[in-house]
Amino acid sequence: MAGASVVALAVPGTAFAQDQGEAVESSDDDVIVITGIRSSLESALNEKRDADSLVEVIQAEDIGKLPDQNLAEVLENVTGVQITRRAGVGSGVQIRGTNENRVEINGVGTVGSGTGRGGISFEDINAAIIASVEVTKAPTAATTEGSVGGTVNLRTIRPLDLRDRVLSLRAQGEYSELSDSISPRYSASFGDNWDVGAGRIGLVLAASYAEQEATSFRPRVDRDTLIEATDGGVTAAGAPGPNYDYLGIQFLNQELENFEYETINFSGTLEFAPTDDLNFFFDMIYNDQERRQDSTRIQASGVSALRFNNVPDSFETVNFGSLGGVNLGSIEAALTGTIQPNLARDDDDPNLRFSSDTGARVTTTQVYRLGTEWKTGNLTVRVEGSVTESDTVNPNLSTTLNFINPNPLTPLDGTSNDNAVPFIYDLRNGALTFGVDFASPFAPTVADLLDPANTVLDAITASRNETENREDAFRVDLSYDTFDSLGFITSVDAGYRYTRASTRFDQIRSTFGTGAIANSPSGTLFSQLLVPGPSNFDAADGRALAFRNFLIVNPDLAFDDPDGTLDILQAALATTNGSIGDPVSDPAAFFEITEKTHALYGQLNFEFGRVRGNVGARWLDTSINSLGNNVAAGVVTPVTAGGSYTQFLPRVNVIADLTDDLVFRASFGEDINRPDFDDLSLSVNFPTGPNNAVNIGNPNLAPETVRSYDASLSWYFAPAAVFSVGVFHKERTNLFVTQEEAAALDANGFRDITPPCEGGGIFNPLPDRNVLSNVPGNGLCVPIQTIVNDPGTTKQSGIEVAFQYDLSGFEDTLGFASGFGVIANYTYQEFSGGTLTNTSDADSRGTEILESSSGLTGPFTAVQGLLDFSPHAYNVTLFYEKYGLSARARYTWRDEFRTLDTAGGASLGSTIGFPVVTEARGQLNASINYDVTDFLNIGVEGVNLTKSKITQSCINSGALLCFQGLPDRRLTFGASLSF
Repeated sequence: MAGASVVALAVPGTAFAQDQGEAVESSDDDVIVITGIRSSLESALNEKRDADSLVEVIQAEDIGKLPDQNLAEVLENVTGVQITRRAGVGSGVQIRGTNENRVEINGVGTVGSGTGRGGISFEDINAAIIASVEVTKAPTAATTEGSVGGTVNLRTIRPLDLRDRVLSLRAQGEYSELSDSISPRYSASFGDNWDVGAGRIGLVLAASYAEQEATSFRPRVDRDTLIEATDGGVTAAGAPGPNYDYLGIQFLNQELENFEYETINFSGTLEFAPTDDLNFFFDMIYNDQERRQDSTRIQASGVSALRFNNVPDSFETVNFGSLGGVNLGSIEAALTGTIQPNLARDDDDPNLRFSSDTGARVTTTQVYRLGTEWKTGNLTVRVEGSVTESDTVNPNLSTTLNFINPNPLTPLDGTSNDNAVPFIYDLRNGALTFGVDFASPFAPTVADLLDPANTVLDAITASRNETENREDAFRVDLSYDTFDSLGFITSVDAGYRYTRASTRFDQIRSTFGTGAIANSPSGTLFSQLLVPGPSNFDAADGRALAFRNFLIVNPDLAFDDPDGTLDILQAALATTNGSIGDPVSDPAAFFEITEKTHALYGQLNFEFGRVRGNVGARWLDTSINSLGNNVAAGVVTPVTAGGSYTQFLPRVNVIADLTDDLVFRASFGEDINRPDFDDLSLSVNFPTGPNNAVNIGNPNLAPETVRSYDASLSWYFAPAAVFSVGVFHKERTNLFVTQEEAAALDANGFRDITPPCEGGGIFNPLPDRNVLSNVPGNGLCVPIQTIVNDPGTTKQSGIEVAFQYDLSGFEDTLGFASGFGVIANYTYQEFSGGTLTNTSDADSRGTEILESSSGLTGPFTAVQGLLDFSPHAYNVTLFYEKYGLSARARYTWRDEFRTLDTAGGASLGSTIGFPVVTEARGQLNASINYDVTDFLNIGVEGVNLTKSKITQSCINSGALLCFQGLPDRRLTFGASLSF
């Protein structure tokens, strides 16, 4: 970590006359105070410089004025931090290449909405109620365990620290370009403290209401069907194919993600100090968020059934590069062409289906902290109790319709519930474009595609899963000042912390898949529910080729009246003797896990001359109890498992002020990363897709251990300025690695449809078999995915460089130009070690593809390594602050990284067995604000101004283009009042 990467906030101050760096006199204390952006820079740098461990600090210049609207995007300013996005909105944070980080609010641990360990989602908290953000990368003994990269602490204002009353109001609107909508945002803050005779009392209240809509287009093309030269492939017209092996089209999927957020946040802090040596405090954070998903997937399925009859019009050469030291060679892959029905070969493929993914995440999160701090003589005692709880419901009503092409050349075969539709694709210029081939004699018309009589109901999922998470904690921290008695030992710290963490998951679901035309009611029976789907798939990049004409079940009705919508669908199913029923709890998927931890720590703080620091250790004792159900022959039997472990975690930090401006830091520490609760589960949750892997929990997972080394040198060469260089090294054992077992295909490309799946995988009774079996119906063998510990040691090393400077010191010389400043940082990191691998066998077609490209005998393997890990990353912010005007432009770039986050539900079973590579990408954000008066500020902020795209490749960077992401451009505008 670079020694001092503290981020400037390029937003205006509250007073028009207080330009950057201007000195003003405080009437209260008769001291000189620096205001504006320079104030926040200096304050953050001073906090960083005085810290007893390696931290990064982002401070709001005024309450609620962090530099971005989204907390993940706020953290993207920090050296060594990269983020991931959902539909263009910051959602995940990687610190030094890892997602395994701890999130706190005012030092209290948080819980998320799911069954993981990541803490509260950064989507759930409006940055307007947060005053500052602290990222601890090198912990002290007192730092709560459970982080690999770092601990993020979101801090609210402490009322007794206020010098003046704070009252601010803000109103904004956010325009989402792809959604073509404007969403409101409101926030308000109040803070003050008073002398009440019996001491001082302080109060801070902050509240916000925000709506947001974000859209992203995610086309997917699976080219993992090997056509060998000896297969005798021909064009649709019957001409012979090429005399070489090539990759044909296996699946086309056009996904539109649309998320609508409604978030209410409230924070309050009350402090009471009867004396200077005694303080009581109470904090509360309340969050209520509904994230509605209104997404569509338009799928061209059954394509591979015609693989020998639709030789592409053109090809591209794909170089797979190397994995695990093995050169995988190159192969030709389909680039342009059409996919025409051939009834002599297959009488109902390729087929077209329309899916509407209509769901929501409704989460209420509450954080309470009550405590006191008391100082008597040399002893300081701090006692604190906290409760964090999160309740989440996931209402969902998702449907899939099959299109029945009325073209007389494509009659129904009387068994399957779909029939043939021609497609066209063009994958040139790095764009995955495809659609219905309207030039084909087999093609339907636009009117046909929008006629309910030409659709049938294929599948329904209705659910309202429930997740309850809670963490209760109690801690006592003691610090004894020993400077006068022990010389260079300035103080001795000790403490105890008890934590009880729990999660409870209940799957409440009902599903129905028709499988055959006799079981598939016509769309005319529920036509009142059907509406045209989104037709703006060209809005992101102007593509001419896309699926634009289709019907879906009205997502607004599915949201607003799910019971009524389900009743209409049930009435339609009754005509074919089908039934979905109301959602019910599935005992096989239920689990409840409780974890208790006792932690003790001790620490010596020292200072001699220009050297200071601390040395200490933390000892943990953790026990886990897991409850699930075993369901056999309809009989539910509770099953339990338990375990415990202890851990000793030494931690050392040394800071040396080599000169007045040069600071050296070094640290060593150990930490643990506990497995996610769902990865320990004893239960099984079956997805509804035929290619989706079933996640199987592993109650024997051990916690990951992390040993970290840091060193940095920081030069504070001017006020609010720094240049720093740091290095870090981590050694990790028991790394969590995803492993997948494929479900085998036979010579005809079919899967086993009966348990116990001797060829691999697990029997899933839910999915429509579609093209994976020649027997219509539901249920087949699907892949298994699980998390295991890597027995090898992995190593991660990196360099971080940070620079921060402004020209405010040259106002007399430069005039208006003295308002300019720059913040920049760069991170390089590398990863090595590990023994567990991904394998091409995870994709039932993967090994034969790579055998063809390389000429070698498979299977092919490669160490998985760290997911979401970018070797290089940087960001540069140019800002201007003067004459009431504040402007900034930040360009953020991160290198390629491997990930399991793909479009359309793709897993290792459909990406040739290996995590995909998200290619290197940059993004430009900017803002401009102006102080109209002493109290009124107006401004606008833009996110992803250049509409930067996301590209994902299979096997290696630059190899086989598999997925695209076309995220939104968002503009936020508004005004704020401060008194």
